[in-house]
Amino acid sequence: MNSNNYSSTRPAPTPDQERGGLFAIFGNPLGQSLSPLMHNAAFAEMGLTAQYRVCQTGNAAEAVRRIREMDLRGASVTLPLKETVMPFLDEVDRNAREIGAVNTIVHRDGRLRGYNTDGPGLVRDLEEWFGIRGKTFIVLGAGGAARAALLSLLQAGGTPVVVNRTPERAEALAGRFGCRWVPTAEIGRLQADCLINTTPVGMFPETDRTPLPKRELARFSHVMDMIYNPVKTRLLREAGAAGCIVRSGVGMFVHQGAEQFRLWTGMEPPRERMRQAVLERLGENGGD
Repeated sequence: MNSNNYSSTRPAPTPDQERGGLFAIFGNPLGQSLSPLMHNAAFAEMGLTAQYRVCQTGNAAEAVRRIREMDLRGASVTLPLKETVMPFLDEVDRNAREIGAVNTIVHRDGRLRGYNTDGPGLVRDLEEWFGIRGKTFIVLGAGGAARAALLSLLQAGGTPVVVNRTPERAEALAGRFGCRWVPTAEIGRLQADCLINTTPVGMFPETDRTPLPKRELARFSHVMDMIYNPVKTRLLREAGAAGCIVRSGVGMFVHQGAEQFRLWTGMEPPRERMRQAVLERLGENGGD
């Protein structure tokens, strides 16, 4: 991998590239992914002949080989490939390197460039909903989504605090980004403006699970769950009952996908159509 200080400047597509091409999502499993639905709805809305396909694999080398062989213009990358695919790319954006995970690949001029759009997606959604600068955020989790959240919150002027069940992981992650940490068992001594769940606990099909007991929720005025399926997780239902203002992961999911669309095409994405497509599939009629 080329470790040059590659910035997030978007590579400009040529006019003949803008109208079509193949795109895909790589990961395993992919049966529940709404990325194909969302991106194909965006392509149709913009009058593009592009197609977005599903390529299920857990092998990073195979994913990169298929991107080149199929001459894909771009790809989404999800678990378990977000970290393992990085050494196979020609260039990786600065923020993606700092997070240690890639979720977007742009293929242009024979080179594969990696990005992470989770952070920009989170920032845009939070700014639309609640704001970031000057506020304190509890970030539940210690994986790639947590790293993306911590970096983006710090860059936007927020103060994140890492909370994780395993003290060693929480301490290591907090040290990496220069912020505070506490184990989950001690969350009761924290005060914050917003709690953000970055873990998969409560995701479909295990919708009866929650990362925090409901007795801990009333101390936070705002609670966000990065999970988008279901739209209302158990965490959000219990937080709402405790008087919190809640936010699902739908907005972040749409905004990170919109940033992927922009990186691939150089065009402004149809965010509302993308959101509508996701909510329709999830059986919602709008709102979080």
